[in-house]
Amino acid sequence: MSASPPKPVNALTVDVEEYFQVQALSSVYKPSTWDGCESRVAQSTDAILTVLDSSCARATFFILGWVAERQAGLVRRIAAAGHEVACHGYGHQRVDALTPEEFRNDVRRSRAILEDAAGVAVRGYRAPTFSVGPHTPWAWRVLEEEGYAYSSSAYPVVRDYYAFAEAPRGPFRPQGAETLMEIPIATVRLGERNWPAGGGGYFRLLPYAISRWALRRINEVDRMPAVFYLHPWELDPGQPRAKGAPLKSNLRHYMNLGATRRRLERLARDFHWDRMDRVFGLDQGEAPIASPQATPA
Repeated sequence: MSASPPKPVNALTVDVEEYFQVQALSSVYKPSTWDGCESRVAQSTDAILTVLDSSCARATFFILGWVAERQAGLVRRIAAAGHEVACHGYGHQRVDALTPEEFRNDVRRSRAILEDAAGVAVRGYRAPTFSVGPHTPWAWRVLEEEGYAYSSSAYPVVRDYYAFAEAPRGPFRPQGAETLMEIPIATVRLGERNWPAGGGGYFRLLPYAISRWALRRINEVDRMPAVFYLHPWELDPGQPRAKGAPLKSNLRHYMNLGATRRRLERLARDFHWDRMDRVFGLDQGEAPIASPQATPA
């Protein structure tokens, strides 16, 4: 009897931020109040590390510089466990709300904080709220000039807040970049539209079977690795509730928090996961790319 083919290797990613730093609750938690909020990011990130360790899975952790300044020990634990440490900016500001020079200062400052805490080079970046696109072409050039090898800042689906719905579904060289790769979050192509398949709120709000089906389709039909993401606060049903948040924001943020850890455990068993840099060959300086003008397929 022939051996079963190995499982495709997908990229699991974690956006490390506090519950009070998310876009959906920004009307309640202003940056000036953050230091007065209860910090819960270390315990919820440690829960993710425990799940990954039990499944021998590795991941990429996109960490805010603001968090790393206050939780250097957490950054060290992530690196020591064999995961990739990457940058999520400093204070979770949307890229399209910054000038090019402000953005340069943000990614330079954050990278220095992360490298000092982790003791390893930081080569990956993810924009808060996937806020890069054709209207911020300078962002990719700045990242390249600052020494980043890749960005995973595009989610090619139509949704409020996101900025690049028309991006290719696979890795591509963004306009104006010579070496930097953009690696989008996973989507499924059905009809003339991309549908979200890469985690986040969809992982909590929809039945787990939908995520499993979508990832298998990407691996088996499209024959592509998938990029999946989640946040530590999504494993924390005990986090404080924001008072005065809009109803839609409340639904997005708090629904099914108690189910996320069990779903992550299933996800870790059902698929093979590794770091972004290894999945896409960026630890070797090589990665498959599509044309920056390619239509989603």
